[in-house]
Amino acid sequence: MIALMQRELRALLGSPLFWGTAAIAQLILGWWFLSLVDRFRDHYQGLLTRTDSALGVTDLVVQPYFGSFVLLVLLILVVSVLAMGALADERRSGSLPLLLSAPINSGAIVLGKYLGRLLPLTLIIALWSVMPVSLRLFTDVDPGVLAAAVLGLWLMGAALLAVGVFLSTLTAQPGLAAANTFGFALLLMLVGQGTGLEAGDAVLTGIGLVTHYEPLVTGRVGTDALAYFGLLLVGSLLFATRRVDALRLS
Repeated sequence: MIALMQRELRALLGSPLFWGTAAIAQLILGWWFLSLVDRFRDHYQGLLTRTDSALGVTDLVVQPYFGSFVLLVLLILVVSVLAMGALADERRSGSLPLLLSAPINSGAIVLGKYLGRLLPLTLIIALWSVMPVSLRLFTDVDPGVLAAAVLGLWLMGAALLAVGVFLSTLTAQPGLAAANTFGFALLLMLVGQGTGLEAGDAVLTGIGLVTHYEPLVTGRVGTDALAYFGLLLVGSLLFATRRVDALRLS
């Protein structure tokens, strides 16, 4: 499993598609972060001082940054690019039978593929988090809210990556696997938004990503959010393992 993880890691770090996507995402988020900082400095800072408001950079820069649609869509895009070749590329290139003949079980194959992609994703999320963390050099930022928001972003990315690995086992076309991952993750992000708590809407709200991510952005780390992302991650990897078992038998 370790050897497979290292192989996947080397392949991704040598991929122009990975670095190109990471660079574009970093540029977009850099622009978005600076626009939030400029808006705070030009429109909010003087008003907050005059009104002696308790709001600050944490409320008006850090939380809007981590809770923005821009960040979440870019996370889905990066996850889709990372997951697209997990098993689909093996099937397309014809190397899957060789991989399945290796003396490791299906769970180790799936876990090696997943961990080899989780490390680059963690690197990207760390780079995205450097910008709001850098505010602590110049002003007061709530470290608890900042840590919870970074944790929430990583948990969401890790869970969606597991979903992407599973979806990659269903097709031999990496592009289709990426499209399926992006579409399914976007659906999970949008489901339950704009609904109330009547007539079954609570069910839709409960399965939506944003419902469990938003409390983390505000600094509230609850067991329901941890359980949601944990179940999504583990369940997806288990489904992927069963799918690899089926491919091995066929």
